[in-house]
Amino acid sequence: MDINHYQKWISEFYKSRDWYQYNSFIRSNFLMEEVGEVAQAIRTIEIGRDRPDETTQDMTTQLAHLTEELGDVLDNVFILADKYDISLEEIMQSHKTKLIERYQLDN
Repeated sequence: MDINHYQKWISEFYKSRDWYQYNSFIRSNFLMEEVGEVAQAIRTIEIGRDRPDETTQDMTTQLAHLTEELGDVLDNVFILADKYDISLEEIMQSHKTKLIERYQLDN
């Protein structure tokens, strides 16, 4: 899947659901909520939840849940980038360049 195509698609989807209009401050809070859900999913996989009101799920189900939560995190990152008109390719290239320069790596 092309990452720029997905960024455009998810932005249009959020607009169609009236989720896009939230400002970046609110969107960053949504992102933090989703990051917390990723942390909870990882905790479940790594050490369990030990809650009598929850049933233990098999690893396939746990990984599917983690995948879903990671997708929610990415969507919020994509929307934030879109709001500032930054392409995901630009983010990745800029970050790669920073790491290469900081750690004096070869391309």
